[in-house]
Amino acid sequence: MTILVVAEHDNASLKGATLNTISAAAKLGGDVVVLVAGAGAVAAVEAAAKVAGVAKVLSVDSAAFADLGAENLAAQVLAVVKAAGGAISHVLAPATTFGKNVLPRVAALLDVAQISEIVAIESADTFVRPIYAGNALATVKSADPVKVITVRTTAFEAAGEGGAVAVEQVAAAGDLGLSKLVGRELTKSARPELGAAKIIVSGGRGMGSGENYQKVLEPLADKIGAALGASRAAVDAGYVPNDYQVGQTGKIVAPQLYIAVGISGAIQHLAGMKDSKVIVAINKDPEAPIFQVADYGLVADLFEAVPQLVAAV
Repeated sequence: MTILVVAEHDNASLKGATLNTISAAAKLGGDVVVLVAGAGAVAAVEAAAKVAGVAKVLSVDSAAFADLGAENLAAQVLAVVKAAGGAISHVLAPATTFGKNVLPRVAALLDVAQISEIVAIESADTFVRPIYAGNALATVKSADPVKVITVRTTAFEAAGEGGAVAVEQVAAAGDLGLSKLVGRELTKSARPELGAAKIIVSGGRGMGSGENYQKVLEPLADKIGAALGASRAAVDAGYVPNDYQVGQTGKIVAPQLYIAVGISGAIQHLAGMKDSKVIVAINKDPEAPIFQVADYGLVADLFEAVPQLVAAV
């Protein structure tokens, strides 16, 4: 049994989500093979070869993967699966924007059902995934010849280093020419990346404005080395950009410490952060749902409490 992990990378380094996916793949009990398709992604290939638990790395180097387009990547995964002649039983990718873009196409090309955002593995054909915004867990058994799975990375520890496996060069499937990257707008920040941060400070509708968000939360985040996040309400109100959003329709996070400021705790938001190790909530409404999942709750005016917290740290 061979498990193929489609690596997420930026042609310069391997993304942390891939390490969590490799850990999930290792629990299936077969040989874990990592596919790195890119353009000049030598560093990412070398990093994948050093990950503990990996049996082999497949490297595909082609200009067709310079922008990591989903159509070309899906075609490449399909080519690898077919070339294996039935040896590949599972195809895994992280349940990030990358994985959600590529794997549904792979499942369609293989004519199988995708199993999305698994949080546990019971056997080679039985998996657990959240439903109803995380309020219930469904155990799913698949009879498909190839299981196509996205992995909720917060549910699995990241694989460490310790490997030194062979790298096999694979021929590129080619450029389908179905899409091209026209432009990319990147948000640059000195703070940690939201999806991988150990500490997150999030603001909600209670911040009142984007100016208040920056004035109140940024000093706290800078002081404790945290990433900044937000609820959907704060994003929809225009306080912060979309890439700050934590929740079912945003980023799923599980940091060591999550500080929710002025967030009521709508089910959509809780689905994205309730796996955090320690949750601290600051809200002036004692009945706010966020307090039901918080380890520590402070009923107070955030405009008074947060500056006091910054001064005390």
